[in-house]
Amino acid sequence: MDSFTIYNSNSKPNQAEKEEMVNFLHTHLGEYGDPKQHILKCLDYAVGDLTTSNGGFALAVKNHNKILGATIINETGMSGYIPENILVYIAVDKNTRGKGIGKKIIEKVLELTQGDIALHVEPNNPAKKLYEKLGFTNKYLEMRFKK
Repeated sequence: MDSFTIYNSNSKPNQAEKEEMVNFLHTHLGEYGDPKQHILKCLDYAVGDLTTSNGGFALAVKNHNKILGATIINETGMSGYIPENILVYIAVDKNTRGKGIGKKIIEKVLELTQGDIALHVEPNNPAKKLYEKLGFTNKYLEMRFKK
């Protein structure tokens, strides 16, 4: 049976749980992922381990203590002009995709968050259709300048 594990500032992951979450996301995000140190920094922000953090949470769906899917949500500390939450990372185990786990994760995120949620998705990412079905819309084209 699948169960949710939620990590936040009141229920922090230990070092082994952090490593498990980071390794899972790094592996299963594949071409849409980031280096492990970026994922860890995002997780630390979500669970309040950084001094400049508004918090958030991390969520894992597990079956027999094996992660099947995971996400990290960062709270922005803003409202109105910027969504209050950013869904930074979400991944489902490659071997269990198409079985509704991603949908379960998003539905739980919607239940747990207060305020609007933003996420970035590449146009060719197959998960884009799921996000649209669940009510996410594309209002802006994001542009970045890297120094």
